[in-house]
Amino acid sequence: MITSSQNPKIKYIRKLSQRTFRQKERKFLVEGIRLVEEALNSPWRTECFVYTSRGIQSHRGGCLLEAAVQKGAQIFQVPDSLMAELAATETPQGVLAVLWQPDYTLADVLAPGQPPLVVMVDGVQDPGNLGTIIRSADAAGAGGVILLKGTVDLYNPKTLRSTMGSLFHLPVVTAEDVTGALDYLASAGITLVVGDPAGGQPVFHADLKGPVAFVVGNEGVGPRPAIYGYKHRKVTIPMPGRAESLNVAMATSIMLYEAVRQRT
Repeated sequence: MITSSQNPKIKYIRKLSQRTFRQKERKFLVEGIRLVEEALNSPWRTECFVYTSRGIQSHRGGCLLEAAVQKGAQIFQVPDSLMAELAATETPQGVLAVLWQPDYTLADVLAPGQPPLVVMVDGVQDPGNLGTIIRSADAAGAGGVILLKGTVDLYNPKTLRSTMGSLFHLPVVTAEDVTGALDYLASAGITLVVGDPAGGQPVFHADLKGPVAFVVGNEGVGPRPAIYGYKHRKVTIPMPGRAESLNVAMATSIMLYEAVRQRT
């Protein structure tokens, strides 16, 4: 059992709370029964599994320990006080894991055998919204999600929790080269479907059965102007009520499920 907060492994895990360190090491931290379960059941590489005696008392907790051993992860037991230092939640469930970030490419988001359905996120800053967008994309059967430079960190603890494990079900690619990402989608024959609060074609009348990528942007400023230099179509969600706009995650979900409706 590790009991000291000065243990090198503990200090390393604690530093993964910093975005720059996560990016440098290409690793991240997940915590809680649900997320760790999804992580260990996925093909993603697991570096280590950390638990408290309380964390593995339940059947699910015990299964997580067995799964981590089977994946060849390093196993560390810590006291509750040390787990509280490592966890981002106020009431830790006593299990966490460190994973390597996957090396997805833009090609991975274009699922073979069907017209591509992709979500491109441009500048969304709220981690909860990003996590919900990923979860909705997973539920709708999208091929993947592309995060353009300037979007909130995918591995932010709040983002991870909001995905509810969907992060491990579909490719999510962070595209630092925005022009390269847009050029790639254009070369694949994909039309950008840009959500616009007003002035676009009603989304329920747009043809979404072909290869499309929904582009959703920052709620304040919308997608960057460069988007409109590519083949695109503006769509609007009808709002007969008095609200001026929809939450970006909710709007994305509505558009995705209109595509699902049309395709099924």
